[in-house]
Amino acid sequence: MYKPTTWLKFGLFAVGLGQSFAFVLVPPLARDLGLSVIETSTIFSISAVAWAITSASWGRASDKYGRRNIAVIGLLGYSVSIIALITPLFLVEQKILDLVYLLPLLILGRLINGLIGSATRPAAFAYMADISDRSKRTKKFARLESSFLIGTIMGPMLGGFLFLYSKSLPFYVFAFCGFVAAIGILISFPKHSLPIEKVKKIISKISYTDKSVWPFLLIAALSSLCQASLLQSIGFFVTDVFSGEKDLPLVISLTFVVLSISTVVSQYIFTDLIPIANNKLLIYGTFLVTISYLMAALSSSIALFYLAMMINGFGGGMFRPANASSLSLAQAPDNQGTAAGYLGSVMPIGHVLTPIVAMPIYQFGPQYLYFFSASLCFISLLFIIGHPLLRDHEQTSVITN
Repeated sequence: MYKPTTWLKFGLFAVGLGQSFAFVLVPPLARDLGLSVIETSTIFSISAVAWAITSASWGRASDKYGRRNIAVIGLLGYSVSIIALITPLFLVEQKILDLVYLLPLLILGRLINGLIGSATRPAAFAYMADISDRSKRTKKFARLESSFLIGTIMGPMLGGFLFLYSKSLPFYVFAFCGFVAAIGILISFPKHSLPIEKVKKIISKISYTDKSVWPFLLIAALSSLCQASLLQSIGFFVTDVFSGEKDLPLVISLTFVVLSISTVVSQYIFTDLIPIANNKLLIYGTFLVTISYLMAALSSSIALFYLAMMINGFGGGMFRPANASSLSLAQAPDNQGTAAGYLGSVMPIGHVLTPIVAMPIYQFGPQYLYFFSASLCFISLLFIIGHPLLRDHEQTSVITN
């Protein structure tokens, strides 16, 4: 377990552990201690805004100061943020800290993740772009993404087991995993990675508005809004529409498990086992996600809803690595970190906009939100088919240098 890429995958796995468990446990704990739903959601919204603002800067920093250094900074920030998030909850629960300090300290703890923890992802994907051949870029990116997704699956499961011993133990264990990954990366990574692709001349730096950047960011932003609104509404939707089901918490948890596992399986099948060109992955993936939202809105049983989530996972497993890989392949080697940072900066957009845009739609009717998401995905599909850069952008084993 000394290969640099192995430590990198373990680092993203550790981040997935803590992130998913924080989303599951912190809101109910904070509410039990006296915070409102709005106050609790504010904690994560502020962090998402910070992530969006800083991700691109960290990507540029990795181009300048090295992938290793920025990845280590990000993992250390993540680990500190996890500890800073659980400590105020524990102190207030033990009546060591006054309740009035809880909200600002929770915001501070989560803000550390948004400001510093956001460094890991752009550095990780930029490093993978540095060392991977163009023909294997999508597969490499999918494996990185899968490491994080597996962490999000294992987080609630492992955290739930550790929670039986202590409410704070899961957070300290997950933070320790982040510290271990940071040390592993620091020891095993080269100080400066040498890109496989050689730069023959000085390339100007890219920006959000460059024609080789903004189309990928646009469809990523639409996907982010749809995905975030889905994740934040699943619990409400299952409770409201399938209230007759027994053990609703278990039913809701299984929904997340089905969604995550199908995403991981899809990434393995369509980027590794049976590679498909990026342009086809973008089209097929977006089409499947569109269908999944329509099926979810029209589901008459929990079994049909599970099927819709499975299809959504398959579509997302195609779309996300293909979009990240396509953006990477459209850039010069010196701009890989910046491109990864730009993509990372639009990922939290969904979590910022969901309380403002998506949840008010849900108030009119649970099904309306998924019809809205299906409409956004259909618009994205038309854009992918109509834009030449997205439509004609192949890759995988089809294109080589």
